[in-house]
Amino acid sequence: MYIARILYPVKVLGPGKRIGIWFDGCNHHCVGCSNPELWESQEKYHTKLETVMDMLAGVIRNNDVDGFTLTGGDPLEQPEALRELLPEISMYTDDIILYTGYKYEEVQEKYDDILKFVAVLVDGPYIESRNKEELLRGSTNQRILILNDKYKAVYEKYLKESPSEVQNFTSPTGVISVGIHRPGYIEELDSFLITKGLKKDE
Repeated sequence: MYIARILYPVKVLGPGKRIGIWFDGCNHHCVGCSNPELWESQEKYHTKLETVMDMLAGVIRNNDVDGFTLTGGDPLEQPEALRELLPEISMYTDDIILYTGYKYEEVQEKYDDILKFVAVLVDGPYIESRNKEELLRGSTNQRILILNDKYKAVYEKYLKESPSEVQNFTSPTGVISVGIHRPGYIEELDSFLITKGLKKDE
């Protein structure tokens, strides 16, 4: 499997303190994507399930984890990896959000066995002109589909009462900005970095 980053605590992509897992590789190439560096599969991100689970166990052992959020890239570009990973992480919690650029109907037809592990699916491609800075979804064409009725009340309350925010994580190579960014964020960031004599990593 190809996993680009694992972050904790992610507080802006679902209720509570979550582990965010970013998959590498995406064929949608949406204009204005906040993670274009994860479009192409890169060998440096290739890893094994055992390695990922060891990393997750280290986080879970010492912290409260309310859920997992799987994004990227597009996790459904790696269905076999999901078939390996989802049963393992669901033993910790079945509050699992999955982001994909594919529509629910496509996913249901091809990957119904994967969906049984997913509490909430955010589906559809990102369309920058329809970005209204809403909670959980990047653009209004995307749907937030609560698939596990156990979490229906939790997510309805979360979507009604929580603000849409951005969260920044520091890393050895810089800052990783997580959340639903406003339209034009990437261009604004590029311009800001240039004024500081820097440039965004390709």
